[in-house]
Order: sequence, then C-alpha cells, then structure tokens
Amino acid sequence: MSASVAQKVLVRRHSLAVRITHWINAISLALLLLSGLQIFNAHPQLYFGQQSNFGHSWLGMGAYGSADGLHGVTKLGSITFDTTGFLGASRENHTVVARGFPNWLTIPSARYLALGRRWHFFFAWVFAINGAIYMVSGLVGGHLKRDLAPTLEQLKPRHVLHEIWDHMRLRFPKGEEARRYNVLQKGAYLGVVALLLPVMILTGMTMSPSLDADFPWLLDLFGGRQSARSIHFITASLIVLFFFVHIVMVVLSGTWNNIRSMITGRYAIEVAPPPTLPEPIGDAP
Repeated sequence: MSASVAQKVLVRRHSLAVRITHWINAISLALLLLSGLQIFNAHPQLYFGQQSNFGHSWLGMGAYGSADGLHGVTKLGSITFDTTGFLGASRENHTVVARGFPNWLTIPSARYLALGRRWHFFFAWVFAINGAIYMVSGLVGGHLKRDLAPTLEQLKPRHVLHEIWDHMRLRFPKGEEARRYNVLQKGAYLGVVALLLPVMILTGMTMSPSLDADFPWLLDLFGGRQSARSIHFITASLIVLFFFVHIVMVVLSGTWNNIRSMITGRYAIEVAPPPTLPEPIGDAP
C-alpha cells in the first residue's frame, strides 16, 4: 500500500471587508509616504519641543559644496553620515542638487510643496475613513476578536519563544495551524492597527493649526507641533519597516498563496487524507 500523501484544500481566511480595506490601506499609505517626503523636503530637519531650535535638530539632511562638487550629509544626533546621491544631495537631470529625499521618492517629483500637501491631505482622509470602516466591520463581524486577539495559550512565553525560533529558521505553520494567524503576526498587526496608525493620525492632526484650534489638547499630548512632527516621522518609518518585513514574510511563506488569500479570501493548506479501510482478504462470506 502506498504512503498517504497530504492533500491541499482551500479554506476561507479573509472576509471581503478585510480584503478591500487592506488594498485601500496599502495604496493610501504608499501615497501618504511619498507625498509626506515631499513635505519633509521643505524643511528636512526634525526637532523635539514646542519650537524649532535650528541649531539642535535630532535628525537633519543637508548639503555642502567642495572642490569636487556638492556633498549630501545626514545628521542623526551628534553623528554625521555622508549620504551623497541619496539623502541631502541627489542627482536631478544629470546635476547633483541639494535635496532631502531624492525626486524619484517624492510625489510630485518636482519641488512642489502645495501639490504635495494636497496629495497628502486627500489620501489622509481616504486612509482615515477606510480605517474607521475596517475597525467597525472588524468589531461587528468579530474579525478583531477572532483573528487578531491572541489566546492565552499563544501568549505563554514558551509558545512565543517557540514561534520566534521557528521564524528564525524559516519554518512556517502548516496544516490546521495555517488557518489562523500565529502570535507574532497578531502582535505585529495589533501593534500597527492599535498603536502606530492612531499615533500617526493624531500627530498629523497636531501639525495642523486649524485642528489645533479645535483640539488644543493635542499640543499638550505630544509636547508641541515640532515634537508631533518628529513622532509622525518616526511612526511612518516604523510602518515602512513593518511593510518590508511583511513583504519578506509573504514571499518566504508562499507568495501566490498569500496574495490569492488577500484577493479571493481563500488560502491553501495541507491536510491529511481520510483513512482508507484495508482491502478484504479472500472471499466475502
């Protein structure tokens, strides 16, 4: 008798609401990032405190000229890096020009602050409304509790360490375990949904003078508009880091299977075939 071979079956993993809001979020966040870099380039320095202290930025990008041309520099605290060609000074139309982030990484590519702000504010509203729809549908449909809230068993240190060790060895859940998110996925998604995104939205609101007039407590919450700008930049950077890790995990754990699940809602898992009865020996009575 031949050995039993695992069979692949499609199971339901993502609802329609999750899939639609996921793709809208992905597009909105990408355009928010690129237009945000256009806004950042208008003053590529970051500060903490109520007011800008131009001599004491904790992060800054700039350029200086020398005999061999223009050089870009990035300052992080008291440490300065030569980032010529990417940050501080980059090539545009065959010429090296002073610019925080390069033109191929901003929307629009030209130095157009007003248009960058329009792009940024429009997709900020798209993102915020889409996020509200996701949260409401997740609460009503049970997605947040069923799929994102870790169980007590998953939160045990031994289980968490086991998941970390498996991921370090690129061993991903198989079979029935692949039907649901593991504790590392849940922790990452909850961290983004419940912490990074709300902070990014609130700090963005804090940088608006008109919204500060309506919600003055925002300035007290984040320690001033300049501090809010720095926190906004940090949360956006962490979301970019999450995005790259997310893409790497999608590729390593099965690119097409993961993409299909976020388009059709169906995810393929391997299950053991049903047991087969042994063939009778001899004539039946």
